[in-house]
Amino acid sequence: ANRAPFPTMSDPRLKQLKIKSGVVTRLRKDIAVSHKEVAHQESRIAKLKEQNADEYDIKKQYEVLEECKMIIPDTEKRLRDAVQDLAALLSSSEDLHSSDEFKSAKAAVEG
Repeated sequence: ANRAPFPTMSDPRLKQLKIKSGVVTRLRKDIAVSHKEVAHQESRIAKLKEQNADEYDIKKQYEVLEECKMIIPDTEKRLRDAVQDLAALLSSSEDLHSSDEFKSAKAAVEG
């Protein structure tokens, strides 16, 4: 093996670790935002009901709420897949354990 003792950014696995860590981080944020949107939408509906708003408006807000809720399971599945993918890359890249990319990726997997 003609590998340098210290990994350099030219090692394509470092770039992959960075990219896949970013995906995991982004998906976690997306899920958090989606949960906030659901809570916001639920409080909006409660306010409309308190104000005796038009049934049509309330019904439309329920539709928006359902759309918000539908996004979450898909995003959670994509997150699980991304974490598995990143974990597999980490286990096959143990020799990079001292790199910042490896440490960030490990932190991303552990959530």
